[in-house]
Amino acid sequence: MPDTGYFHLHLVSDATGETLITVARAAAAQYANVAPVEHLYPMVRSRKQLDHALAEISEAPGLVLYTLLEEDLIAILEERCRELGLPCMSILGPVLRVFQSYLGTETMHRAGAQHVLNAEYFQRIDALNYTMLHDDGQHAEGLHEADVVLVGVSRTSKTPTSIYLANRGVKTGNVPLVPGVALSPEIEKLTRPLVVGLYASPERIVQIRENRLLGLKAHRQDDQYIDKAAVAEEIAYSRKLCAKHEWPSIDVTRRSIEETAAAVMRLLSDRKRHPAM
Repeated sequence: MPDTGYFHLHLVSDATGETLITVARAAAAQYANVAPVEHLYPMVRSRKQLDHALAEISEAPGLVLYTLLEEDLIAILEERCRELGLPCMSILGPVLRVFQSYLGTETMHRAGAQHVLNAEYFQRIDALNYTMLHDDGQHAEGLHEADVVLVGVSRTSKTPTSIYLANRGVKTGNVPLVPGVALSPEIEKLTRPLVVGLYASPERIVQIRENRLLGLKAHRQDDQYIDKAAVAEEIAYSRKLCAKHEWPSIDVTRRSIEETAAAVMRLLSDRKRHPAM
């Protein structure tokens, strides 16, 4: 266990390294008292490229994770790590073995296969373009083409949640609920998209709004924006509106963007299985 407060984390990949980074950071986040110094070696597909990575690993010993499919390169990497006394693990290896055991067939050993431009890739790009065009109530007349429409008062994470969903290929629009401004009839009549209300506790909304105003060094003539009672009324209106139209609601007070998006995806999945919902 390193006593420096940090450790070297070497990530060796035959593709972009995105998979490695995601897994490594998810694991490292569980250790609050020590932080990784990341060394990423992407597109390692030759002995020369691997030797470059091994030279750096030797100079800054640490944990080594890899996503390599070329068996010769794997053998060299693991042997050198054994010589250095360093832990070395394949991120994809155990998963691929489970797949192989269940499917009864060998892998294609195709580096970066998950990044091939396919229909799913273009679906994500299309969803992102749509979501950016329909952010914050813009072009409400086109919301009937969305998969999901998020509604909620200011500072309920509608935009970042929309973008996260779009990255999953879900066309998402979002509409702010503004005090004193009637919701567009076009939105209340939506039938195709899944409309989801986002809300949070008044305390949380006020906190976020105050921080935003401080960050922008902005001053508002009307303090209703950060008045707890006024904010509570906004949220109450939001929830009544959702109840009126039978739109599901999600409390985002203690949820991350990822958790909120996951909840929306579950609702969308349920709706596809049960269209009458």
